[in-house]
Formats: sequence, C-alpha cells, structure tokens
Amino acid sequence: MSYTKWVSFLLVFLCIHTMMNAQDNLTGYWQPQVAINYDVAPLYSHNFSVTNRNYVLNDSEVQLSVRQLDVAHFSNLKIQDNQSIALGVQYRFRNAFEGRGDELRFTQQYNFTKKPMTIRFGHRFRAEQRITKSPTIHRFRYRFTMDFALKGETLNMGEAYFVGNLENLLSVSKMASPEYDVRLTGQIGWQLQGGLKLQTGLEYRLEDFSSGVPQNVVFLLTSAQISL
Repeated sequence: MSYTKWVSFLLVFLCIHTMMNAQDNLTGYWQPQVAINYDVAPLYSHNFSVTNRNYVLNDSEVQLSVRQLDVAHFSNLKIQDNQSIALGVQYRFRNAFEGRGDELRFTQQYNFTKKPMTIRFGHRFRAEQRITKSPTIHRFRYRFTMDFALKGETLNMGEAYFVGNLENLLSVSKMASPEYDVRLTGQIGWQLQGGLKLQTGLEYRLEDFSSGVPQNVVFLLTSAQISL
C-alpha cells in the first residue's frame, strides 16, 4: 500500500478519534442525499440534488427530527480535461421545520483535479452568497480531496472506493465577526451498474473555531448519485 493511501486511512482515523473526543457543544446529524447528473453537451453538464438533514443528537439528547431540506442545481462547464467551472443555486427550507427562516444561496466554483498515479487529487474553490432575512453572508471555501479504488489500481464495476476531504471555510458579513470552520470527511463508495454510485461515511465539523465556544458537529452521510 502506498504512502498516500496510509495518509488517507489516517485521515479517517483522526476524523473518528476527534468526533469521539468532541463532547462539548456536540450536535449530531444524519444527512441522506439523492443527486442526478446528466450531460447537456460534451463539455457542459447539470447536477440536481435533494438533501435532508435530520437531528440525531441535539443539546446532548438523542432525537430524530428534521432540521432542513435543501434543493440545489449546478451547471458545470469543463474548460480542460481536469478543470471545470460551475454556477449553482440552492434553496434551503428550514422555516417549515424549525421556524428559523429559509435561505437562498448562490455559488461560484472552480475545480482542478490531478491523477499522477492511482490516486486522484482534487482542489475545489467556492464563493457563496447566503441570503436570508439577516444581512447576506459571504462564504469562501477551499476543499482538498483524494479518492482511490480500495482494490487494485483501477475502479471496476461493483468495487469499493474511498473519498477523503479536508475543507476550510471563511464566512463574513456586515453584522458579525468573521467565522472560521474546518470540515473533515471520510466516505466509502461503490460504483454500480446503470451509472449509480452509493456512498456512506462520516464528517466532522469544527464551526467557528476561533471563538471562545466552538461548535462540534458530526454527520452520518449517505448518498445515491445517478449519472444519466
């Protein structure tokens, strides 16, 4: 096993270890997602997704209740074999579940990937505008990703693969101090027949970590992605 694969497994271990020790200000969610990808032209594609976020641990109490529902669309343009730009729009339904107000979000994205050997590396840059009744929040995100087949050097139909992410976020607005977040994710996926991918894994978020009371958030992620 290569050095990079050991680093990837270490990433997952650190994620789980950190979550087990993040007992203060801990919130837990289960977040299932369904996404559809389809090509409009050789270099242009669309993505639609529906994501449901549910509490499983809130204020140190175990519960299962809906927090929000997100509906999103991305238009993706490939500018080189390993580079793309995208524009996205998302609507977050939260008022119906918690009375906290809905959110409209616009996203601009640049993505760059490289696969020197058997492991693919990705760099994603995003700028977002989160529009609610409060002043607009501008958020800037950088995500580093690595993924690889868990058996052999290439991914065959029905075999498993690993995806690991490390993301940093900065949120700024007129009425609040800057907020810094970090997210660590590890997922296992399977490439199946008919363009179907299934993924499941864990994500740990340390939100507003520069404040006196940072928030620890844990996600159980499950997703189904269909490419038409």
